[in-house]
Amino acid sequence: MDDPDLFRIEAALSAHGLIQRGGFNFADASPPGPSGRPAKSILMVGQAGDALWPHFLRWRERQSESIANPLDTWCREVIGAVAACFGARAVSPSDRPYLPFQQWAMRAEGLKPSPLGILMHPEYGLWHAYRGALLLDVEIPIQAPREVIHLCDLCTGKPCLKSCPVDAYSPDGFAYQACLGHVRAPKGEPCRTSGCLDRNACPYGTAYRYAAAEQAFHMAAFMR
Repeated sequence: MDDPDLFRIEAALSAHGLIQRGGFNFADASPPGPSGRPAKSILMVGQAGDALWPHFLRWRERQSESIANPLDTWCREVIGAVAACFGARAVSPSDRPYLPFQQWAMRAEGLKPSPLGILMHPEYGLWHAYRGALLLDVEIPIQAPREVIHLCDLCTGKPCLKSCPVDAYSPDGFAYQACLGHVRAPKGEPCRTSGCLDRNACPYGTAYRYAAAEQAFHMAAFMR
């Protein structure tokens, strides 16, 4: 592959509601690229808001109900097809052994984790995700991210730590079992239908908040 056409890659992703989420050239150990040799660069792929949701739903209507992880399957299919068009290797956050996606994302976009563990984006807030990455055999002409103001440092009230009925998030980490037990119980109906109350309490990026149907989809996957 010669110099990658980042604009064409972005356009190919955009056709499915996905976006390019920055990237970088590896200066140290890296996973294999499309040639099998260590990759020289990476482009992160993800979503902002729920732009991918209608594309995913149209695909889902044509699939068997028995698919265990439909969103992951769709992302692998779409990002894999884009990778094939541009001579890249597609990787996923669900690949085993796990790849350091969060570290890659922080390096690519200069973000830091929020108290909920989700990376805080200066525009999207908590309403974004990384759905895959493209590994390339060539270096990419991409600049390092500019310094990003970490919005969580400016937030004194921390409503994201005060809205959960079972205080699932704390400085000690995420109380997975407490959260799961509450969501599965009758009192967890608001969480099941409208998403995590702590996440929804964040005052940043509200224009990108996922629709209730998408949040309910993710919560159902969490309960499984």
